[in-house]
Amino acid sequence: MTTIQSILFPVDFSPASEAMAPFVKRAAEMCLAQVTLLHVFDLRSSGFELMERSLREMKEDREHTARERLNSFLVPEFPLEGCTRLLRVGDAATRIAEVARDRHFDLIVMPTYAGTFRRMLLGSTTAKVLNDADSPVMTTQHAESITPRPLEHREWVCAVSLQEKDSERVLRFASQVAESVHANLSIIHAIPGGEPGLKLQFDLDERVESKERKLARARIEELQHRVGSHASVKVVIGPIKDALTEAARRLGADALVIGRSPETGVRLRDLTYAVVRDAPCPVVSV
Repeated sequence: MTTIQSILFPVDFSPASEAMAPFVKRAAEMCLAQVTLLHVFDLRSSGFELMERSLREMKEDREHTARERLNSFLVPEFPLEGCTRLLRVGDAATRIAEVARDRHFDLIVMPTYAGTFRRMLLGSTTAKVLNDADSPVMTTQHAESITPRPLEHREWVCAVSLQEKDSERVLRFASQVAESVHANLSIIHAIPGGEPGLKLQFDLDERVESKERKLARARIEELQHRVGSHASVKVVIGPIKDALTEAARRLGADALVIGRSPETGVRLRDLTYAVVRDAPCPVVSV
């Protein structure tokens, strides 16, 4: 049984949400998971609007309109009889994280945007969800109205930092999902070194101290034994973000699995934002 049985798909009725639908549907089919659509609407209004009617009337009207739009959105992809649709009010990122936590969703799938989001993640709904959600979050790069690259299940790459608890948690998730979708799994570990802009060192036989290399491989072997994984391993030297994104590119990764700190409220969790911004494939942050 796959570790992903329920997927939360937040939508805002934008072209980006429409473009994301085939991607989410494919992910659900691969994992045999149920998809739930969530829309969060905002009650903020101008003073003029409140002069015309009460706050209660305004809320009821907006809720009715939002419910009608939600029930008619992406019906061909997610028929009403087989897809729960949730409506919430308030701050979008806060409500998404709450729903995912309270209903124990296994995965949140959200779009990123080719414009502001990919240049500067802070301030976006997706960035806040990455920061606040307990569930794994899958993001993928695409423009406002361009469908993301189709999600396949050929090559998944898992980045491990070798921090004891974090690495085991991330690799266990990646190993279970890769097995369930019949994907090949590779492990990438980056040894920090070199200067930004310098060529990454993938062929390490002569370029990394033997002790450091042997220690990293020994720890990864021990980690795989605990998890029950048999993935191939690549060790890269260079700036961590560049090493991970370039390794994903070279391996032709269909998805890159990375860890993010489980500590609530930590901003810029590890390298999550930077990797999501520059990765050549969807990123699952666990």
